[in-house]
Amino acid sequence: MSLWLNESLEMMLSKPLNSFCPTSYKPALSTLVPPQSGTLANRRRSLVFTSETNTSYVEMIPQKPLSLKAFTLCMRVATELSGRREIILFAYRTRDFDELNVWRELDGRLSFYLSGDGVFFQVPGLGALQTHLCVTWDSSSGAAALFIDGRKSLTKIYRKGHTIRGGGRVLLGQDPDNYLGGFDAKQSFVGEISDVNLWDYVLPDTAVRGRTAKMSGGNVLDWETVEFGGNGEVVGINVNL
Repeated sequence: MSLWLNESLEMMLSKPLNSFCPTSYKPALSTLVPPQSGTLANRRRSLVFTSETNTSYVEMIPQKPLSLKAFTLCMRVATELSGRREIILFAYRTRDFDELNVWRELDGRLSFYLSGDGVFFQVPGLGALQTHLCVTWDSSSGAAALFIDGRKSLTKIYRKGHTIRGGGRVLLGQDPDNYLGGFDAKQSFVGEISDVNLWDYVLPDTAVRGRTAKMSGGNVLDWETVEFGGNGEVVGINVNL
């Protein structure tokens, strides 16, 4: 394991959230880690959120706007937060709506929300051991499902005909209650997260299962090449595979 950011993001990523342009995907900051190649190809970059705060976050700069009628979102996550504690795992917000948020709920269920009430899944809880998590949704049928370490949940029907709107922000670590902030430390993520990839279509079940070891990148968010911006006590590492 090697350290690719040996100081907090507060030192290297000093711009506040509202300094990023809401209508442009041109990053305000250079890539924290260059694309993996050569000897780095056997490493995975990972983010460690070290403490409960209302300031620490990482923004991911998408390759294209998140105007979505279907998606597959995958990530690798570990946390020791326990008890009746909400945890935001992924947040995409436009100026007026939480377009796509993924949560661990107070009762331990996993859920995601598309501009309104959520869909909930009773699955094994998150913990200190890394969990490979994927959620899928298709507007044409409303089919929503969740995968834990390659095992698929039941399918639920949710927000049939809905469209996720573009022009927003993708954040890790915090849930923005408004477009420029409104963070709550008691909802913040504490732990390690990596391999956050987003596709604008539903991957076949066999493809999701096959990505539990080493994933190729999404066509909207590609973890290996995505550029980051952010603030606070977040440490980046390279993990040997």
